[in-house]
Amino acid sequence: MKSNPTTTLHALRGAPGGGARSWRGTALLGLLLLSAPAWLPYVGGYNDIASRVLIYGLAAMGLNLLLGFTGGLSFGHAAYFGLGSYGVGMLLKYGPPSVPLALLCGTLLGGIAATVLAPIVVRRRGIYFAMITIAIGQLFYFVSIRWASVTGGYDGLTGFSRQPITLLPGLHWTLGSTGFYYLVLLCFGLGAAVLWVVLNSPLGHAFVAVRENQKRLTFLGVQVQRYAAVSFAISGFIVALAGGLNALLDNFTSPNSLANSLSGDLVIIAVLGGMRSFWGPFVGAAIFVLVRDYASNVTSNWMSVIGLIFVLSVLFFPLGIMGFLKHRSKKQ
Repeated sequence: MKSNPTTTLHALRGAPGGGARSWRGTALLGLLLLSAPAWLPYVGGYNDIASRVLIYGLAAMGLNLLLGFTGGLSFGHAAYFGLGSYGVGMLLKYGPPSVPLALLCGTLLGGIAATVLAPIVVRRRGIYFAMITIAIGQLFYFVSIRWASVTGGYDGLTGFSRQPITLLPGLHWTLGSTGFYYLVLLCFGLGAAVLWVVLNSPLGHAFVAVRENQKRLTFLGVQVQRYAAVSFAISGFIVALAGGLNALLDNFTSPNSLANSLSGDLVIIAVLGGMRSFWGPFVGAAIFVLVRDYASNVTSNWMSVIGLIFVLSVLFFPLGIMGFLKHRSKKQ
């Protein structure tokens, strides 16, 4: 009997579900994030570090659409993070001082670059796929250094800052520490909502099917490369949005936002939290950012601490923190 591609896609699906427990956990997370500026000072935290957790969490969740749900290992997604960052910085410095317009332009710059490059990257699989992403990341990194008259070169791009957002005549959204946190939270929520809708749609099920059995899908006549390219493009848009927010957080961007080391950090974050879990990368980002913030105040070798945590996680929690918790809850 001839197989139906649509049936195969649904049979292989593994996107996040919508059970009662999942919705309760999401609602609780939402309440914690909305109230974070109120309770963070009591636990030794501050708004900027909470903003960075959200930014890195959004970037890692965007990467994880490709890595955890489509099965493409990219070590070059810092390219789109950095393009989003430079797009925001350059528009604020050389164009109209509008934060929403800058975020839109930065997201489009990184996302369109990912969309254009995706058909080239997805022609290869496995280690060759990863090597192409590294090469692309290095290309943008050296462009940012060599084009010093515009990007600032090694010194980075300065001379721009967050500007109040005009909501209505006479009503402005001031982007101080707390105000900017809520802007980041709004963008994080929008990005997470887009990813949730995509992963729970037939398109998301197709992504998971590509991850599970590319050969079978090819045999059934499914355009595997096309689905992989779409996943790569959506991932690029989400990561670029996170990069733009990062530029606004620091009022600065540099070639480090395009470096392959940042791409490696995003992969570590996704693996640490759990690649097969929707919220896993966010949990990984919280651990990564908080440990880095604390360890960097204690020792200059803070990456050794991150490396040790990552090794222990891979040894004892191969499914990541969220994967371990989900597996344990199913046993009970």
